[in-house]
Amino acid sequence: MARRNKRYGCPRITALLQREGMKVNHKRVHRIWKDEGLALPRKRPARRRVGPVGEIFMKAEHENHVWCYDFLEDRTEHGDALRMLCVVDEYTRMCHEIRVERSLGADKVLDTLNWLFLTRGVPGHIRSDNGPEFAANAVRQWLDRTDCSAIFIEPGSPWENSYIESFNGKFRDECLNREVFRNIREARQVVENWRRHYNERRPHSSLGYLTPAEYAAHSGSSTPFRFPLNDKANDKTKTLIF
Repeated sequence: MARRNKRYGCPRITALLQREGMKVNHKRVHRIWKDEGLALPRKRPARRRVGPVGEIFMKAEHENHVWCYDFLEDRTEHGDALRMLCVVDEYTRMCHEIRVERSLGADKVLDTLNWLFLTRGVPGHIRSDNGPEFAANAVRQWLDRTDCSAIFIEPGSPWENSYIESFNGKFRDECLNREVFRNIREARQVVENWRRHYNERRPHSSLGYLTPAEYAAHSGSSTPFRFPLNDKANDKTKTLIF
């Protein structure tokens, strides 16, 4: 399991084992993890920048309340540029779309958002960087004609868009940094496969090690959702209340 998911740490592997029905607690998995030398390389801590850090404005309270989106860049093995537009629901952490193109102008952003609004419903708010892509009059005017209001973060304040920053880090670490794309067609297929894995198979630590799809499916339920995280020592079952 660690070989298949080389960027997963011990807690996430423990959750995967328990999801497959193994009655094992995190302490035993950690001992085996250390004996097998599976620890991930330690990341050098980034130099902390001194600056104001506050609460996230308009924090999502339910599904489709707040979406966020941002751009990432990568290249094929021949050096051709790839631009990716990532759209995430902040409450469920569900990634609705990762669009891969040579370039992403306002028309393609509008096309992506319009399709998601039709198929997923119109969110209450959408959070984004206030960069040149989103400063385009076409995007602003289009959002004004919908029931969705735009939230633009302050320049140089990535903590105000922390959900998409966190997603981008996972996407780059677990997919982009591990793959070499021969062309844009291959990039689209690999990225889409990872997006589905992220939504449907990858346990999310901030969701109690549920997948985003599981969390979204049960977030509207009034009954407790029980997900078994067996602990051999005390045989407790974790209950997540939505």
